[in-house]
Amino acid sequence: MLQLKDVVKQFADQVILRHVDWHVRPTDRIGLCGENGAGKTTLLRVLAGRSEVDAGNVQWARGTTIGYLPQEGLDHCGRDLFSEVQSALEELLSVEAELQLLEGQISCEAEQADLDRYAELQELFRQRGGYTMEAEIGRVLKGLGFAEEDWEKPCEHFSGGWQMRIALAKLLLQKPTLLLLDEPTNHLDLPARDWLESYLAAYPHAVILVSHDRFFLDQVVTRIVEIWHGKLTDYPGNYSRYLTARDERIMALRESKRRQDEDVARLEAFINKFRYNANKAALVQSRVKQLAKIERIELPPERKKIGFSFPAPPKGGRLSISLSGVSHGYGDLSVLEEVTLVVERGERVALVGANGAGKSTMMRLLAGVEAPLKGEREEGHNLDMAYFAQDQARTLDAKLTVLEQITRAAPFDMVPKVRNLLGAFLFHGDDVHKRVAVLSGGERNRLALAILLLKPANLMLLDEPTNHLDLASKEVLLQALKGYQGALVFVSHDRYFVDVLAKRVVEVADHRATSYLGNYGEFLRSKSGEGDVSHSSLRVEQAGRVEQPNADKTSSPGQDKASRVTSHAERKAVRREEQKRQKQLAEVEGRIETLEQELAELTIEMQDPAMAVDHARLGKLLDKHADLQTQLDDCLELWETLQLAVEGAS
Repeated sequence: MLQLKDVVKQFADQVILRHVDWHVRPTDRIGLCGENGAGKTTLLRVLAGRSEVDAGNVQWARGTTIGYLPQEGLDHCGRDLFSEVQSALEELLSVEAELQLLEGQISCEAEQADLDRYAELQELFRQRGGYTMEAEIGRVLKGLGFAEEDWEKPCEHFSGGWQMRIALAKLLLQKPTLLLLDEPTNHLDLPARDWLESYLAAYPHAVILVSHDRFFLDQVVTRIVEIWHGKLTDYPGNYSRYLTARDERIMALRESKRRQDEDVARLEAFINKFRYNANKAALVQSRVKQLAKIERIELPPERKKIGFSFPAPPKGGRLSISLSGVSHGYGDLSVLEEVTLVVERGERVALVGANGAGKSTMMRLLAGVEAPLKGEREEGHNLDMAYFAQDQARTLDAKLTVLEQITRAAPFDMVPKVRNLLGAFLFHGDDVHKRVAVLSGGERNRLALAILLLKPANLMLLDEPTNHLDLASKEVLLQALKGYQGALVFVSHDRYFVDVLAKRVVEVADHRATSYLGNYGEFLRSKSGEGDVSHSSLRVEQAGRVEQPNADKTSSPGQDKASRVTSHAERKAVRREEQKRQKQLAEVEGRIETLEQELAELTIEMQDPAMAVDHARLGKLLDKHADLQTQLDDCLELWETLQLAVEGAS
């Protein structure tokens, strides 16, 4: 449906796209990856027709419709929310208006031409979902986090993050055949991201997106395209598989380059040795031509692994911090009611919930920035707290440079690490000498977070620390927090970040805070009744198990014997069931191993350079890859269910 032929795009002396040939199929779901500044946004703008190429051609198939969501510059005003979103269905609305006009004409005088046109339009209106248009608008608005009472609000009353959601809602309703999304998960909370994942995974047309949310990429895309040094490299599969395949490809490239370098060195040595020997002139010229024909292998830059570890936190008591019976609000607005939360030493707690539910309010209460209207906040023994607020950047000194600001805030033994830490948070080279006054909002937030991480603390409160971080920076922060020894309470809209880090999830909703054991995935299963129960339910079950042995102290010998027979039969049934599960588990593990081997072999075959020109064969291999991946995902889900059952039985 879309093809790039020998495309060149550059800004001044910087080449963004270098003689690129690329093809997008009608149902592709592609994630664009690459370093900051590699050209991901530029490529999206080229595909959207917003930016001209300097050479080559961009060809769209006939009938292609394009929807483009930029990162910024979105502003809607003059209409209420529902009307603004409905305006995206302009063609359908014009059909509806013509139908209404024809109804008026027919009611006065029914001519055959009008009746025929009315029947034609009515069928067209039905086929395009006209009769379910308002319900579909409501579904999309609700999925993106808009409450029904927001529908009649003027669009100018919504902030920048909600303006992006309005634009996204309009695009999704239009259903373009090519959907281009530049950071669509920015400003989306976890429920809205979950909904968007499901929507895009079932989207019937092509999707190309840029995202710094690893879990989102894993769930949505079936193909990763890496932009590096002006070239595009295709990797089948999601982001996690891309990381593995990329490492394998680079290892193979390194080996090929090593051999090529040996050949080049040998040829150059021969040329230099016999350059002035008349008897060897023909041989030298032959080697010179051979050397000129060699197409030099270029290696992608090795990703610098930046390690950062927190300073050892001061020792504290078992209790880190707690809220007891806390209620809080602002004026007539009640945000939290009778909330109790206890955070113990070393716990990792994630606060989740829709935007506006009260997560940031709860963080401010925990930090002591605001005092609760009702209830108590209690600090543990020797508490040393670090708090990162969403507006933490306001604490920076605008007159200082980036390096001066962080060096002043760093403890003496951490000063040698500040350059590494700045690099991890995207301050490279001369960036460290910029004054804080000229930094963007995102840059200021990254600097404020870097400064906070240098402080020794036994309780860390982080309110959306992953905002404005790319995938590499998130990984640095994630690895550092995994090694952090103190208690951690955080808010993040990055599903992968929450899944890896959280050991307990607290859902803030309907003025309450409910705790669930495990990470975000386990929280979702608990909510749907498939996984672990919440803390309160767990305590009730444990109490029941403690009391059960004393429940029948006065039973007779006959009752005891019958009870023992029944108990023996139950134990045998449990053992049989357990053996059955173990057998199923072994079979599923064998199937998983087979599928992974087949996928690995298929990936190697797809990486054959010949695939770049044999699109028909590559298409078949991609379809086979998708089918095997679906089978593998089903097997992994079954394995997880069986494993949980086995562990629960033991």
